[in-house]
Amino acid sequence: MSKSIVAVVGRPNVGKSTLFNALAGDRISIVKDTPGVTRDRIYADITWLDKQFTMVDTGGIEPESKDMMLTYMREQAEIAIATADVILFVVDVRQGLVDADHKVADMLRKSGKPIILVVNKVDSFEKFMPDVYEFYNLGIGDPIPVSAASMLGFGDLLDIVVEHFPPEALEVEEDERPRIAIVGKPNVGKSSIINKLLGENRVIVSDVAGTTRDAIDTAVTWNEKEYIFIDTAGLRRKNKIKEELERYSIIRTVTAVERADVVVVVIDANEGVTEQDAKIAGIAHERGKGIIIAVNKWDSIEKDDKTIYKYTNRIREILSFLPYAEIMFISAKTGQRLTKLFDSIEVVIQNRNLRISTGVLNEIMMEATALQQPPSDKGKRLRLYYITQVAVKPPTFVIFVNDKELMHYSYTRYIENKIREAFGFSGTSLKFFIRERKEND
Repeated sequence: MSKSIVAVVGRPNVGKSTLFNALAGDRISIVKDTPGVTRDRIYADITWLDKQFTMVDTGGIEPESKDMMLTYMREQAEIAIATADVILFVVDVRQGLVDADHKVADMLRKSGKPIILVVNKVDSFEKFMPDVYEFYNLGIGDPIPVSAASMLGFGDLLDIVVEHFPPEALEVEEDERPRIAIVGKPNVGKSSIINKLLGENRVIVSDVAGTTRDAIDTAVTWNEKEYIFIDTAGLRRKNKIKEELERYSIIRTVTAVERADVVVVVIDANEGVTEQDAKIAGIAHERGKGIIIAVNKWDSIEKDDKTIYKYTNRIREILSFLPYAEIMFISAKTGQRLTKLFDSIEVVIQNRNLRISTGVLNEIMMEATALQQPPSDKGKRLRLYYITQVAVKPPTFVIFVNDKELMHYSYTRYIENKIREAFGFSGTSLKFFIRERKEND
């Protein structure tokens, strides 16, 4: 079940990012050291009243600006609006209602999405409420007063946001077909891969990066089984806006990855793995999706008997946080190994759904602790009591210990490696939670 997407939009300098950061909390300011996880976050996972959703920040919309950057930011805001389930339209009570707000409102109305009008910088409800009422003139509904800086009005706002999500009964997707997201930098051949699998040019392919405008779902049948492929749009690459472009390319990737069971990260064989590839792969890794790394345009590489070995090592080195990912070398142009993609997808799906009995897991853990003694600190040694699997998609385990402070990350990784040695789990991440238990429990 995918999370709902909430887009934060509005003119520049109305406090969108301040609101976004305040609602997202520490997730934005605390950056993980995991390689490949983007440090320039414009999305965050939020939980309110047991409802989870993904919030996306956007650049300011200047409806009629001809400035290249502002035009580009407007385009990216349109992408966010198209992918969102709910839109937060942020305005500024101190600036008051301006002509550009009306133009943004007209743009949002055309989307047909639920729009929540958020009047920001209301640091005193008593003082500013008469000015808030002015925004009724936008014809979008009741204005919700908040102060992002002072964190006022968030409860009322979030209550309204989650009201627009589908009821629990409707959230369960009846469609059991595996969903495969094809992600990667612009012009690496994502659409070409789907077209080759389909045998027809259903998705526009061009040498100009950015010709695919929206994420497109395409049904592909292989061996009498149907798969849904999600193609993510390429984005225009211009030197002046390269940083902003890479920032916004995350929007489409996040929304596609969120809906997918398996993510195929497409890499250009001619370019090798880049920092942007690592960022994109990091998003799939963070969200616990199945991952296949597909090196495309393999037909254009001069090869000897060591080429695949060298490429594989290089990928493993740069994407060191994905030691479990499947790697394959393909050509969308010639069709080389493309049908093998389905075999890899099936392997990854099976591994994401794999359940290991508690008895077997504890045997593996006991053997692991006998081979490598758990760490100790100041005379106190870590004791591992029990391990059990609590979920699939991805496989998730809980380990009960005497002191979780002693359970170093490296020892958790050691236990994970022992489980992988026994069961493989190729293509899927594994999640571990450490719980403390008193010795006499």
